[in-house]
Amino acid sequence: MATDKEITATQPEIAVSSSSEKNSSDFDSIRNLKQAEGEAYASGGDTRYYEPIDSYEGKHRWDPKADWTDKEEKHVIRKLDMRICSWACLMFFALQLDRGNINQALSDNMLNDLGLNTNQYNYGQSIFYLCFLCAELPSQMISKKLGPDNWIPIQMVCWSIVAICQCRLTGESSFYACRALLGLIEGGFIPDVILYLSYFYKSKELPIRLSFFWASYITTQIVSAFLALGILKLRGYQGWEGWRWLFALEGILTALIGVASWFYLPPSPTQTASYFRGKNGWFSEREEVIMVNRILRDDPSKGDMHNRQGLSLKLLWKAVCDYDLWPIYLLGFTWTLPTHTITAYLTLILRSLGFNTFNTNLLTIPASVLCLIQLIFWTWFSERGVNSRFFIILICQIWMLPLIIALAVLPGDYSAWSRYALLVMCVGFPYVHAIIVAITSRNAGSVRTRTVGSALYNMAVQASSIISSNVYREEDKPLYRKGNRVLIGIVAWNFVLIVGTKAYYVWRNKSRDKIWNAMSDEEKRHYLATTTDEGNKRLDFRFAH
Repeated sequence: MATDKEITATQPEIAVSSSSEKNSSDFDSIRNLKQAEGEAYASGGDTRYYEPIDSYEGKHRWDPKADWTDKEEKHVIRKLDMRICSWACLMFFALQLDRGNINQALSDNMLNDLGLNTNQYNYGQSIFYLCFLCAELPSQMISKKLGPDNWIPIQMVCWSIVAICQCRLTGESSFYACRALLGLIEGGFIPDVILYLSYFYKSKELPIRLSFFWASYITTQIVSAFLALGILKLRGYQGWEGWRWLFALEGILTALIGVASWFYLPPSPTQTASYFRGKNGWFSEREEVIMVNRILRDDPSKGDMHNRQGLSLKLLWKAVCDYDLWPIYLLGFTWTLPTHTITAYLTLILRSLGFNTFNTNLLTIPASVLCLIQLIFWTWFSERGVNSRFFIILICQIWMLPLIIALAVLPGDYSAWSRYALLVMCVGFPYVHAIIVAITSRNAGSVRTRTVGSALYNMAVQASSIISSNVYREEDKPLYRKGNRVLIGIVAWNFVLIVGTKAYYVWRNKSRDKIWNAMSDEEKRHYLATTTDEGNKRLDFRFAH
């Protein structure tokens, strides 16, 4: 970056006009510049080979000669955090409030009121996660065509209506139906938001923003526990159980957030002007220049599509067949299994230990607080401390192994508080989800693959949630010894998978470095001008690990 003194001298050159206003000699000089060093691509190629397409929404702000100070960039990032990231966190709060309040409903004897047992609850949760999984890719396809700024609010209002309808559950059939509808509508929300955030943030900035995103998920667990303490006391009012009021009132709140999101979300950094956001938008022309160019220098593939461009079935299939992302999908299928299993049954286990409804909801809060702290710290540390993402992911499994072994072997008459402490440590584990999601987005190498890859990774996570909902069985309660032995085996498998994935990406980068660094400038220009390789298959692309 230039210093403040240097930027003053070059200020007049930074204002960028539309591409139609630039003469051909200006463009020739720009396209002959060397591509800036970015996070995703190796340096050395001419800028002309990294130019965004004409229909890219920020093309009129693209200028490889643009420069800015660190102070200016930090100011822009702060505005993005306040305007974009904070609202994404609020929307995730709405998702988790409607998705996770079933745990508080369980503490209010919802299963007994509906005449359901543990296995029927498992089936309902499996239906939810299966529908959530099946909706991921279709939702991403719709989002890419309509734009996340349009599709996300529609999702939010629709799932809020279904969430409210849960207050009228009558038994097994209605329970299954509502879980299925919630899964179908909520599925795709998370990768939709991840794609949306990638329009505004660089590769190295995304993990910590995603940690804020998932921090809102954990914060929701804390807030919802306090909300439940009050709302569940309405049991008996108007002849309703407390959990019915919980579904109704929290569903209304999330619907209001969904309506507000329709008017609030801008399509892109250069499209913030509107009746509700102001006729001049949120950013000045110079700030738009900084935002567009810092994003494209970091990852030029973000200029390959515009934000209302859908994916054809051919492009979809091509993205699905990107084998370089398959190790991450496999990791998504297994790394969360141990903690998701315990989290899903936390309130039921606490009730079985003798805690009442009030104390059960209160006792879930320390685990959520611990998980929140670990999420933010380890995400930050993965980028600023060791800059080794898969090392941090491995720490997550190292943390879980002794805790699950203890749960599997402790005698049945062991202190309830000691067992509770182990459960808190399991649920409050190093939550590395933001790191893996950011790796998926970063290693995709193109908007097309990023769109599909985010959905496929989340599908793998939801598939793992289906399994985690069935590890603890009715006949194995209350200690779930068989289930915990299964979880020990899964943790051991995760050790092997994480190390293997890290080694794979290191090998891929070294193989490409050997070829790319041996090429002359002329050979690099020839490759970039003639190659049919795309995205992360290009010789100048480097994987994050």
